[in-house]
Amino acid sequence: MIVVNKLTKKFGKQLVLNNISEHIGAGEKIAIIGPSGSGKSTFLRCMNLLEQPTEGQIIFDGTDITAKGADINGIRRQMGMVFQHFNLFPHLSIMQNITLAPLELKLMGKDEAREEALRLLRLVNLEEKADAYPGQLSGGQKQRIAIVRSLALKPKMMLFDEPTSALDPEMVGEVLEVMKGLADDGMTMAVVTHEMGFAREVATRVFFMDGGYIMEQGTPQQVFEHPQNARTKEFLSKVL
Repeated sequence: MIVVNKLTKKFGKQLVLNNISEHIGAGEKIAIIGPSGSGKSTFLRCMNLLEQPTEGQIIFDGTDITAKGADINGIRRQMGMVFQHFNLFPHLSIMQNITLAPLELKLMGKDEAREEALRLLRLVNLEEKADAYPGQLSGGQKQRIAIVRSLALKPKMMLFDEPTSALDPEMVGEVLEVMKGLADDGMTMAVVTHEMGFAREVATRVFFMDGGYIMEQGTPQQVFEHPQNARTKEFLSKVL
């Protein structure tokens, strides 16, 4: 689904990502873990060019999206993105938030978009909130709506940037449940997360990042139970 070749990202003189080469296969669930400032979110945001790589190449579903003239907006429609802080439009109802992009992009008619939105709302047990506004929802509900809004475009892959870190602890579980459901349905996912239990349970592979590198990667069992890298061992000893 994604091939990353020699990805480097600098902000001014600061090197944030250092020559990363990796791939994510269709149907894989990648958990990206590591300390703050290790480059995790930047790596994720480079995948759909929310951050422009300084050097390197990103190929998504066979298309070089870093090539000149690539249809970035077309590519982004196929890569759902869920942020830490929901990014819902406060002046629009939940139904309007979900149907806005499919209607603007003329991917569906009004009735079809509404039907699809209701189907997705049922998926996350929030059908009764269709006419509510974001300000009337809890943090966990807002994040579930943000996930649904991304799914409305029928993406081939979902990117999650610390989707639970802004939530109260009791709301984390309801968002992770939705993400587990997506994983069970075969969605390709890359998730920057501090939720080690989720990474261990849902991920097919775990990337441990530090200092702009992927220091270690492997199955959850390999990374959590038999880490090879001293830095991975040190990090996990503090968070597990």
